[in-house]
Amino acid sequence: MPVYLEPTQEAARALFRRGLAGEVVMLNLVRLRAVADYAAHPQLAPPQPVSGAQAYDRYIAHTLPHLTASGGSLLFLGEGGPWLIGPDGARWDRAMLVRQHSVAAFMAFATHEAYLAGLGHRMAAVEDSRLLPLAGLPLPGGDDGARPVRSTRSADRQEDALDPASFHEPFPRERLRPR
Repeated sequence: MPVYLEPTQEAARALFRRGLAGEVVMLNLVRLRAVADYAAHPQLAPPQPVSGAQAYDRYIAHTLPHLTASGGSLLFLGEGGPWLIGPDGARWDRAMLVRQHSVAAFMAFATHEAYLAGLGHRMAAVEDSRLLPLAGLPLPGGDDGARPVRSTRSADRQEDALDPASFHEPFPRERLRPR
């Protein structure tokens, strides 16, 4: 079964083709390793082996100041487990909801050198992952007091537009140029 640890160049292009404008919420599902594997990032490895959960906690601790500085926020961090509705035996250990005020802000955050300096903790921790960008919708049936994330469907807003052709493998590593 394939694993997914980073977005592909084509997935990034597809994200921009969606034409999302305004707030975007990223649903993160993460399956953690039993023991973190720092082989690709030995400079970040702790002196003693740690669990994937401990390495992921280090990633979150490193990431939060950069996320906040970029205007983003961690809306939810939760412990997962087996599906209530889904395949038997499958599990996700962590779920997160991360909000950014735009796709452009998310990309600026995700390609920032200071953030990338700690990305090795995530790579050491994660066995498999999924990342789903969510666009807010208005609630059907009127106002019952609930407040969704404001709708982000608008291909007409240029302030958040980025040139998908500016992506280079591996994604995301280079700064993106606004149109």
